[in-house]
Amino acid sequence: MFPELLRDRLASIVELSPKQVELLERHYERMVRWNRVLNLTSIDRLEEVVERHYCESLFLARRLPESGGKIVDIGSGAGFPGFPVAVLRPECSVALIESHQRKAVFLKESAREVSNCRVIAKRAEEVMERFDWAISRAVSYRDLGKLSRLADRAMLLTGAEEPPRGLGFQWQSPTPLPWGKGRFLRISSEVACFT
Repeated sequence: MFPELLRDRLASIVELSPKQVELLERHYERMVRWNRVLNLTSIDRLEEVVERHYCESLFLARRLPESGGKIVDIGSGAGFPGFPVAVLRPECSVALIESHQRKAVFLKESAREVSNCRVIAKRAEEVMERFDWAISRAVSYRDLGKLSRLADRAMLLTGAEEPPRGLGFQWQSPTPLPWGKGRFLRISSEVACFT
C-alpha cells in the first residue's frame, strides 16, 4: 500500500526508482515499529504520513540545486525532511541533527542503508560544521536559532507563519505545497543577511 500511495501522490512531481521506493518503505516500516515505544511522530494515518512526511520532503529535495552539496537537517526527529532527501539525492551529503538520543539511535539505524546520510546526535548550536543548505520541518522558529551560522542557504517546510528575521535570512515568496492548505516551502534568498 505504501509504495502505491507514494507513487500516486508524487505523480508528475518526482519519479522514484524501485530502490528508492524500497528504502523509503523500509524507513516507514521501521518508523511505525519504533513509534510504538518512542514518540517519533503523532501523524499515523498512512495517507497523511505519505503526504506530510515523505511527499513534502521529496518536494523540497527536488528544489535543491543539481550540484548537490552538504545539507543539514535540523531537528530531524523521525528523519524528515533529511532522510528522503538523502534517498532521492545520492549526490548530496546529508547530516541529520537530532539532540534526542533515542531518536538519534532510530536515525542511525535508518541511515545505515543510505551511504550519503549520517547522524549528528547533538543540539544544532553545538555543531561547528558548515553546510551549503540547512533544511527543517516541524521545528519551531525559536528552536531553529540562527540558521545562517550553519549554512549559506535554507529551505523550510512550514505552515502559514512567516520565518522571523532572526534566522539570518531573507526569504523568497513561499511556494504552496500540493498536498493541502496552509503548507509551504520557504527558500532563502541567495545571500544571508546577518542583522
